[in-house]
Amino acid sequence: MKYQQFFNSLNQQLDLWRRQCKRRQVQLLQSSQNCLDDLQKTVVKNIHLYVSKSHKNSQKPGITLSSMPKSVPTHSQMNTIGFSWVHENRASVILAIAVVSLTGVIGHKLYNQPNLKQGSIAPETIKAPYTDKIENRQKTQAQREAVRKNFWPVLVVDSEINNQIKQNLQQLLDRGDDIRAMAGSFPFRDSLDLSVASQSYLRACSESEWKNILLTLEKTKKQTFGLLLPNQNSSSQIAQEATKPLDVPWKSSPPTSSSSQERLAKSESAEEKPVNISPNADLFQAVTELDVYRVTNSQQKYSALISQISQARKQYQIAKAKLSLLEVGSLSAIYKDNIFLELSDADWSKTRKLVRDIAERILVQGIPYGLPENALKNTVNLQVDTLEPPSAQPLASKLLLAVLQPNLKKDEEKTQQQAKQAVADVAPITDEVRQDEEIVRKGQKISQRNLEVLKHYELIELETNWAELIKLTGIVTTGIGIFVGVERRLGSKLRQRDRLLILLLTLSTPGLITVGVSHTTWSAIGLLLGSFYGPALGITVVGLMLLVLPINMEISTIALIAGAAGGIVGSLMAKRLRSREELALLGLAIASTQGGIYLILSLFLESNLSWYLILQSAGLFALWGLGWSIVALGLSPYLEKIFDLVTPIRLAELANPNRPLLKRLATEAPGTFQHTLFVATLAETAAKQLKCDVELVRAGTLYHDIGKMHDPLGFIENQMGGPNKHETEIKDPWKSAAIIKKHVSEGLAMAQQHLLPTAIQAFIPEHQGTMLIAYFHHQAQQMAKEDPSIKVNDDDFRYDGPIPQSRETAIVMLADSCEAALRSLKDASPEQALNMLNNILRARWQDNQLVDSGLTKEEVSQIAEIFVEVWQQFHHKRIAYPKFKSAKG
Repeated sequence: MKYQQFFNSLNQQLDLWRRQCKRRQVQLLQSSQNCLDDLQKTVVKNIHLYVSKSHKNSQKPGITLSSMPKSVPTHSQMNTIGFSWVHENRASVILAIAVVSLTGVIGHKLYNQPNLKQGSIAPETIKAPYTDKIENRQKTQAQREAVRKNFWPVLVVDSEINNQIKQNLQQLLDRGDDIRAMAGSFPFRDSLDLSVASQSYLRACSESEWKNILLTLEKTKKQTFGLLLPNQNSSSQIAQEATKPLDVPWKSSPPTSSSSQERLAKSESAEEKPVNISPNADLFQAVTELDVYRVTNSQQKYSALISQISQARKQYQIAKAKLSLLEVGSLSAIYKDNIFLELSDADWSKTRKLVRDIAERILVQGIPYGLPENALKNTVNLQVDTLEPPSAQPLASKLLLAVLQPNLKKDEEKTQQQAKQAVADVAPITDEVRQDEEIVRKGQKISQRNLEVLKHYELIELETNWAELIKLTGIVTTGIGIFVGVERRLGSKLRQRDRLLILLLTLSTPGLITVGVSHTTWSAIGLLLGSFYGPALGITVVGLMLLVLPINMEISTIALIAGAAGGIVGSLMAKRLRSREELALLGLAIASTQGGIYLILSLFLESNLSWYLILQSAGLFALWGLGWSIVALGLSPYLEKIFDLVTPIRLAELANPNRPLLKRLATEAPGTFQHTLFVATLAETAAKQLKCDVELVRAGTLYHDIGKMHDPLGFIENQMGGPNKHETEIKDPWKSAAIIKKHVSEGLAMAQQHLLPTAIQAFIPEHQGTMLIAYFHHQAQQMAKEDPSIKVNDDDFRYDGPIPQSRETAIVMLADSCEAALRSLKDASPEQALNMLNNILRARWQDNQLVDSGLTKEEVSQIAEIFVEVWQQFHHKRIAYPKFKSAKG
């Protein structure tokens, strides 16, 4: 959408320019026609004048067209004048270019604004020129908004919740297993001996009922049930005996007599209130089965059965006591019901398996949030309806309802994708506008719908919002003024090409935002500007963009702040790094900064978004920061070459002794190379103490004397004790001075041939300045004394300059001047060495060699002390070893 708006605006502006050009062409054609007419009249007039005067003076040349004023400049002269004016005023020209370009890019929307806007008053009644169907964007948007709001989210199963549900269910089942283990196995007897129902009743009945059953069976022990026929209702008689009111001592002390007959007599004669056992089917069946078993089996087996029943009852009571101790909660509500202990082991195993299977099926189908409680309950009841025995169904339902919970979560990405697709599928809603139908009436407020119809019929003219444009121009001009003020405050000597590069890098950010790229070049700008011009200028540019861009551009506040933070980090750290690897690590630091700040701001300002989207956006922003840092690293060498820049990394590369020029210098002029190394040590130490650019001083010093390779033997340090060609061959101080001076011009030629930066080339002429070549100047003066006809011009013995223009080149000049003097000292004291260096440096100061360098007199004195300290380190005393006489054989 942003691309389309931008290109539509651009096309409209181009159409406007095209129409203006056509009008200007017509005007030019008319003016040129008038010029041709004037020229024709002039030619005719001159011819007539020539013809009229030729017969009067045939000896004189006639008047020709050359009589036209010679002061009229030609096109080439005009171009020359224009270029010279631009060159002389290039600072103002670049300032104007910066203001116009930044205003144009940042305020691109101000150029083609409609003259009619929503809410403004219609100046006249406007009617539709023809019938057409026009999209009603309000209705279409409302329809799409309704689709977006009513769109059901895409749900996916949350595996973590599923695992938690399964774990909770397994814990409930395991607790059930533990409680059932306390109650013992069930059924505890073969169902052929005692039915499951009877076992269940006998295990669970009260203690009084169990004692009554035992007493009843004891009373009927003397009867011979084996002689009765099945239809004689012997069981009925026994049950009736068991259900008679018996005097069972309830909650009383046990009898002291050991005789069973005495116990029976005491119970019969007791005056305590008896416990009545109401007749029921379970009791009847249990008594009957026990009596039958007693009759049909031996007394020993019968006693073993009674003992087994008693043991089962004890375990059952322990299990019930355990259940009663359960805390109030889901576990208590599930297992408090006695049906849990009444299930047989086989039924419990089936129940366990079926509960797990049902839970798995329901979880696979998914349980959404907001589901009514009855809906889940009905679903569970339908699933457990097939469970056998039916008495276990309530237990299974309780187990499932206790653990089941919504396990579906919203898939944000798929939901947004499908919602966007659903919105995109909504067809535009159109309204028919008939010919001559009033779109808007005079004096009526223009609504959004009126504006859409007017735009459709192209009845709105575009115009430039001059008020906002002038306001933006003032803001941009103020920002540029602040930058210029900071530049002067820092003392940065920026060239016009430097300002042009800063402008191009600055334009990259709003330019990309204009075409819809929100992840723009903050990190690259900070890294490059910090590396080329230092942290202060880099932070100034990034800070000014942070303030100016939001005024007229659509940019996210979060992206703006996070991007600017990455640019500031790059500006602060880039100048401190000394290798490409460190710059690569800086790219990671910039990416981390941008991503981290984007994440933090998103959590505070966009809390309505999901964690997934916030993390995704922050990660993408960090990756873009890393990507632009990589682009900056790739562009840096090319920008250094094109704009003639030096960075700490490039200076370190130039100072590598394996560079071609330095290898040649070490081979062809070894004395000069050693001299260069010592001068570099002196200058580098002084630069570090005075807080100058140490890397620049070291690299510049290594190349300051490369011109001596044109004639190495013309310099004493390369003669290695051999004959001095100036005394043996040349014997002419003027020629010797020319050879000495030539090492500067030849050095510049070599530097330019090898594409050394201008900052390095400056050391070649400026380290000599306009100093006098004193030795050969003195020889010339001596010759002039002997021969008065010889004139000595000091300029012949002075270097061409310029004098040092920076503190760095001035330090190298002083180091170069002191190096030979320091080497010549043998047994001098530090005070003597300092006195000699002060004299040399004072001479340079008095010769006005340092007036443009920025060095103060105090700093010059400090430099002399630093040089003496370095000299002491190089010429420390050594132990004198004794001489040993060789043994005579």
